[in-house]
Amino acid sequence: MINLTPTELERYSRQMMLPNFGEVAQKRLKSATVLVTGVGGLGGTAALYLAAAGVGKLILVRGGDLRLDDMNRQVLMTDDWVGKPRVLKAKETLDAMNPHVQVEAIHDYITPENVDALVQSADMTLDCAHNFTERNLLNAACVRSRKPMVEAAMDGMDAYITTIIPGVTPCLSCLFPEKPDWDRRGFSVLGAVSGTLACLTALEAIKLITGFSQPLLSELLTIDLNRMEFAKRRSQRDRNCPVCGNTAPWRYSQSQSVTV
Repeated sequence: MINLTPTELERYSRQMMLPNFGEVAQKRLKSATVLVTGVGGLGGTAALYLAAAGVGKLILVRGGDLRLDDMNRQVLMTDDWVGKPRVLKAKETLDAMNPHVQVEAIHDYITPENVDALVQSADMTLDCAHNFTERNLLNAACVRSRKPMVEAAMDGMDAYITTIIPGVTPCLSCLFPEKPDWDRRGFSVLGAVSGTLACLTALEAIKLITGFSQPLLSELLTIDLNRMEFAKRRSQRDRNCPVCGNTAPWRYSQSQSVTV
């Protein structure tokens, strides 16, 4: 397993104090590659906390340029970057924040042509895409490649999050055979809402990579931030699911990490 430098031991010392974490979990983080899609208020903030935690490599994927109305939530951005590719600024910010993390920026959207190569290049995926066209592509590619995916989405003051492990948990198609009407451009959002969900998304990824704590497996966490109501809902695999119905079971235990 990869070793930690003296600087990294000091940098991450507070989180290594956590029960069941220690140097072993930190080394797993350093060894991991995470694909983050939709690098905006959700994906960008999740990437920020993964970089702060010491994930070894982040692959950021997002097409399009930064708009002024992105600035209420996209914490990796600066005002002078409006009109430029946001994913390049995301890389610049993360590089400056933690030089020990390798960051690759891909200025593109998720497409049928690139999705399999992108998913296969990482140990796991954070699905923070802004529409269900990309989400469906990512879900199917993760099932094909047997790669875990943290699925998180929000609309207004509502959000949900779950962790998908092909062959173990329901996939996105099992959970939402009919997709929510969350694909529209110009959706309403407070930056604090996307930030709240992003922190939970990063935490799920860290749990899955390190195995130090239990992620949301076969549980959909729904969040109503108007009322500050959080609810866990048990979910079941659809054995007739057109995406994952024929996927053979994958043995998974809490102590297992995605990099071992």
